[in-house]
Amino acid sequence: MKRHTLTLLALLSIILYSCTSRPDHPTVVNQLPAIYPDYVEVTVPVGIAPLDFAMADDAFTTIDVTVKGSNGDEIHANGAYADFDIDDWHALLEANRGGQLTVTVCAEQGGNWTQYQDFIIHVSQHALDEWGITYRLIPPSYEIYSKMGLYQRDLSNFDESAMLVNTQSPGMCINCHTANRTDPETYLFHVRGPHGATVIHRQGQDELLKAKNEVLGGSMVYPYWHPGGRYCAFSTNATAQIFHIDKNKRIEVYDDKSDIFVYDTETHTILNDTLTMTPDWAENCPAFSPDGKWLYFITAIQQSYPTGYDKEMYSLCRVAFDETTGRIGHQVDTLINTRQTGKSATWPRPTYDGRYLMYTQADYGYFTVWHPEADLWLLDLESSETRPLDEVNSDRAESFHNWSVNSHWFLFTSRRDDGLYTRIYLAAFEDGKATKPFMLPQRNPKKYYRRQMYSYNTPDFTAQPVDAHPRSMGQAIESDERISATTMKMDK
Repeated sequence: MKRHTLTLLALLSIILYSCTSRPDHPTVVNQLPAIYPDYVEVTVPVGIAPLDFAMADDAFTTIDVTVKGSNGDEIHANGAYADFDIDDWHALLEANRGGQLTVTVCAEQGGNWTQYQDFIIHVSQHALDEWGITYRLIPPSYEIYSKMGLYQRDLSNFDESAMLVNTQSPGMCINCHTANRTDPETYLFHVRGPHGATVIHRQGQDELLKAKNEVLGGSMVYPYWHPGGRYCAFSTNATAQIFHIDKNKRIEVYDDKSDIFVYDTETHTILNDTLTMTPDWAENCPAFSPDGKWLYFITAIQQSYPTGYDKEMYSLCRVAFDETTGRIGHQVDTLINTRQTGKSATWPRPTYDGRYLMYTQADYGYFTVWHPEADLWLLDLESSETRPLDEVNSDRAESFHNWSVNSHWFLFTSRRDDGLYTRIYLAAFEDGKATKPFMLPQRNPKKYYRRQMYSYNTPDFTAQPVDAHPRSMGQAIESDERISATTMKMDK
């Protein structure tokens, strides 16, 4: 019986091998392969999921790939796409930390094989300390929430799990999962709809705040945690939208008014400061410095909407913050002045080592996900020099971004793939320079991204998996139990 089993296995192996096409005397060409996703000359961290890829042209039916490390070892893949074994891929990266991988690609079309010029994948000496990433997946819609949810992804493989999907709370909008420095134990997110709330998870407990505050006149949005974990900065916005007839632009999101404030999670108090809640200016998109001593934000002269939407240009500013009292300082410093640039700055995100600050620049406005001209810019906080991240930017919208805790990696969303959906890209960063970004790896990526009809939104790193309980959280959201925050006016 055992001999028959071995014979059957051997026969099966022969059949499978004979069905797999292998390159035989390929035509060698002096050009790089056009692959999807484009991983040519990217830099990756040890431990990242395999960079599976296919030929960009569907006319190619088989691809044969060999990956050799500069410090030794190699792996091989053959099939409709390059599907690397996860363990072998990780071992190859670890063996070549600080080195590079040489990738040899042969592709078959109509029975003819072509061997392309080798390309390089660089392996960074800097680890990606985070376990994975979090993000929202949202369908293309403007008025109806449809199905959406908050998800987390293990960056070492392709495993994705839902933290909360609005099927647990039907008809609701779920957005802005925001952690404190990638900490899975301190985070918040918003729920919009009949049972709206701002959900704050801190010290093992969930608190559901009322979605709107009567004094603020709006919801708590665009949060950013103070590193100490007690305070969180928010914006409160009266948001509206208009639609373009220009085929290159679809929608414009603007605010009839907006202000920023600090929320004390221990006392459930909204600290309103007249310096950042002015009637004639629109303050927005707050972010604390990594030492907690500064609060960055953007501000623009309030326009007459909707006709003045393209005159709304934000400057990047900062103000001192005292965590012992929860008070902000008396003077606003302007770091990027729209009167000098003629552009609008938004989404400030400082590196966690405190040296740089990345922001998005667009022709106007702050909701840059719909702006094809939006690019990432870098501000050196020591020299005050600023520049576009040309090594990262594309001719389509670059929008939301965040840093890894060691400040050697960042991620961002971009529409560069197809012009329609935002995808996640990662890049290495050192000494003020970024490397060529690479798309979030997926198994069989061409099939995955062609079938993915959702956009990635507000991504961030997470140090460890978030211990999510979608069912019980959905029940809590459906209940009417909410905490009412008090308001304290802090005049100058």
